[in-house]
Amino acid sequence: MGPMTSSVPASSLDPAVAARLKRSADGLLPAVAQQYDTGEVLMLGWMDDEALHRTLTTGRCTYWSRSRREYWVKGDTSGHVQHVKSVALDCDADAILVKVDQIGAACHTGDRTCFDADVLLDK
Repeated sequence: MGPMTSSVPASSLDPAVAARLKRSADGLLPAVAQQYDTGEVLMLGWMDDEALHRTLTTGRCTYWSRSRREYWVKGDTSGHVQHVKSVALDCDADAILVKVDQIGAACHTGDRTCFDADVLLDK
């Protein structure tokens, strides 16, 4: 069950929450993972309704892989787990902020964050 193009994908997500979401045309929302205590922006992933439901109910970040077209739980393969501390929608309900306790590297390259390696400006 992946993202669908209907206004509300089939999911176990609370219907009241689902009704508020403003998804992209492919049924996804960008989800920013931030280290809860330091404020580090760790990574950007994508969630559909079911990924958000799993993130809210399991305590682990679940994302939708656009390339593999499947759900993935951060850390299941790498061991670099994201323990969820809080989840919030932005003011337009079209993006998600997940504050996590990141164990190990957040980036699949092994960097602490996905924004460490290619700094375009640093004043």
